[in-house]
Amino acid sequence: MLIVNTPKVPNKAITEIHVISRASTVRARNFGSDIFAGLKNIVGGEISEYTNLQADSREQALQRMQEDAQRMGANTSQCSYYHLYGDASLI
Repeated sequence: MLIVNTPKVPNKAITEIHVISRASTVRARNFGSDIFAGLKNIVGGEISEYTNLQADSREQALQRMQEDAQRMGANTSQCSYYHLYGDASLI
């Protein structure tokens, strides 16, 4: 599946537009990681546990958006953004 963040796909014609494909995910770290992150917050710097959690969540949501678009019969999702919605369509 092609996912782009533009309203059009270069050199392709959209033949059919479906509804908006969507995705979301909510995750939580375990108690031990939260304690470590709290201590790291005191001294400053990046909290890598939360950075990794955010990256994993974004990848899972992107996968879910692809699956949602495919369920509608689409082979592309254009205008996709990191709050994870896009127009599902056929090209």
